[in-house]
Amino acid sequence: MLTVINVENLSKKYTISHQQRGDSSSLREVITNGVANFGKKLLSPFSLHSSPVFDSHEDFWALKDVSFEVKQGDRIGIIGRNGAGKSTLLKIFSRITEPTTGSVRIKGRVASLLEVGTGFHPELTGRENIYLNGAILGMRREESRRKFDEIVAFAEIEKFLDTPVKRYSSGMYVRLAFAVAAHLEPEILLVDEVLAVGDLQFQNKCLGKMEDVGREGRTVLFVSHNMAVISRLCSRCVYLEHGAVAAIGETSTVLERYLTDGFSNQSGDIVFTGGEKDIVRFISARTAGTDGVPRTCFRSDENIRVLITYQVKQQLSGVSVAINITTGDHASLWSMGDWEEYPELFEKREEGTWIGEWVVPANILKPGRYYIACGSGGPSNYFHHPEPFPFEITVEGTWRPAYRQFGVSGGPLAYKMTVEKPVRQNIDK
Repeated sequence: MLTVINVENLSKKYTISHQQRGDSSSLREVITNGVANFGKKLLSPFSLHSSPVFDSHEDFWALKDVSFEVKQGDRIGIIGRNGAGKSTLLKIFSRITEPTTGSVRIKGRVASLLEVGTGFHPELTGRENIYLNGAILGMRREESRRKFDEIVAFAEIEKFLDTPVKRYSSGMYVRLAFAVAAHLEPEILLVDEVLAVGDLQFQNKCLGKMEDVGREGRTVLFVSHNMAVISRLCSRCVYLEHGAVAAIGETSTVLERYLTDGFSNQSGDIVFTGGEKDIVRFISARTAGTDGVPRTCFRSDENIRVLITYQVKQQLSGVSVAINITTGDHASLWSMGDWEEYPELFEKREEGTWIGEWVVPANILKPGRYYIACGSGGPSNYFHHPEPFPFEITVEGTWRPAYRQFGVSGGPLAYKMTVEKPVRQNIDK
């Protein structure tokens, strides 16, 4: 099969500047920094400096010696934790940025959906931006006109077609941008996690369209933290860790490696990374027995306590915090938000650091490996934390085969999970 993307020893370096205060350690540094500070003092004579400020520089390799091939018609998932180099890789593919070393050879027309509104002019209307974006993608006006009605119908923005896109919501931006990128028949489609902005119905619609694109023999590269979506859409995965390829191969194999890496600590404590810009920021999570001792391995006949620590950065209403249990092949089994037990939290949740607690009842899960994801959101938008954490159900115990359908196919629960006190606990109060 034809190779459409060939990546060889690809590396990308950025230079990071730091400012440090303190005494210089050599005569040369004393003289150099003294002259620099004297010059700054002349330019800003009234500024106050408690101590000299020194600039230092650090090389940061966003990508390091990345090599792989993509065949025509492949649907490739690119996964990894925050800062692994996923978005940098797609920006190089899109020719937004140049690599420091190495090469990328691409055969075919590329359409990119990397950020909300990429390729749109805010002052132009939705109608005008369809033609503009089509031209950027290399389409003739006649091609854009032929696909116009289909794009508008898919994006569901006909009512606002002649409104400047600067007045669109982020969801409308995404709907129109994806519709243009997917319907103007690119040979290679690059998508970077932007679908998380849209509502659930439109996300499913987009995933169906990307599956159609793959069946038509075109190529899709998809960056996402949603493992269930990666599992559904992608036949192969590239797992990036600290800018290097940690694993590449069949989706199920690579996802298992990704979800296992970093979670081998049997104490059951997980410290989450990222999320600094989120209104609800997840700090840590742990699984524990009824005795409160953190661990990740349990018998099938014992309750499992799930404790989530999260920070609410401002008073909220209409928001629930929830957990979701998935199988090893990332099929969602069951989820529960704290508003089901405490509806008053949905009305108002105070600013502060909270601890939520859920209990997975005994004799519900068959022996095996499972994952817990946590997230927050309202009726139409839900945002999950990208790092689910695992736990094990061992063979020992009195697990009852009557619940077999839950552990295998994700059927309905015969036993409702409970939320134990103190789910309301705000430890900042």
